[in-house]
Amino acid sequence: MNNDLYAVVGNPISHSKSPRIHSLFASQTGEQLEYTAIQAPEDDFAGTVTDFFQRGGKGLNVTVPFKEQAWKLADRRTERAELAGAANTLYISSEGLLTADNTDGKGLVTDLAANHYVTLAGKRILVLGAGGAVRGVLGPLLAEQPSAVVIANRTVARAEGLVALFEPVAGPTRLEACGFEQPSEPFDLIINGTSASLQGDLPPVSANVIGAGTIVYDMMYSLQTTTFNQWALEQGVTRVFDGLGMLVEQAAESFRIWRGVSPQTRPVIDKLRND
Repeated sequence: MNNDLYAVVGNPISHSKSPRIHSLFASQTGEQLEYTAIQAPEDDFAGTVTDFFQRGGKGLNVTVPFKEQAWKLADRRTERAELAGAANTLYISSEGLLTADNTDGKGLVTDLAANHYVTLAGKRILVLGAGGAVRGVLGPLLAEQPSAVVIANRTVARAEGLVALFEPVAGPTRLEACGFEQPSEPFDLIINGTSASLQGDLPPVSANVIGAGTIVYDMMYSLQTTTFNQWALEQGVTRVFDGLGMLVEQAAESFRIWRGVSPQTRPVIDKLRND
């Protein structure tokens, strides 16, 4: 009997940890599946998706630069995918519809709460960046009911656009937009959603955003301490985390959607840290 087929699609894709993560999930849960990586041509993502499902594929993860295209391609979107404006998980529903979901925000919140014991309710959160990565996580962050979320970005208009988009679901949370240099008081949690760390750069934020108990989370991950987390440590922050746990947790949510089984994530995170 052939194993059910899953894959991650991106361009480039050779660096992806998703095949390793999902093979570890499959071994752990006893699920019979094969998970591969597919590099789609930048001008034919739709053809790659169609071909995969016509070959009997069961589910796709989608990474850069195709998350927005995946969202547009879908016949149906979950509520969190709709809000995120991007999709990282595709599958065919029982009605035969190409369905898009976004598990990034769930991955971030679960990593913070379950793996790092960070409570978000009632906290003041500074989010750096206003691109697709941030839009993808804002809904689940707001659902935790922090007291305030301030979105800081180089182009303030982009941050203001996210505030307008998410205000209807912000509930009791105060949602604000500003430039990188503007915040000047301490926050409980700072989330770096820019990709600056990957280039060794820093968003130009003031050290005044760091307080005695500030926690810092960089959505990027690296074998070494990320540039942003290194900066935070130099400001006296004692709890800094990178995005590896988020990567594993969003994968676990995709796995649950596809297979109806929730894998244990902690052993997988530990294994990836030590690979």
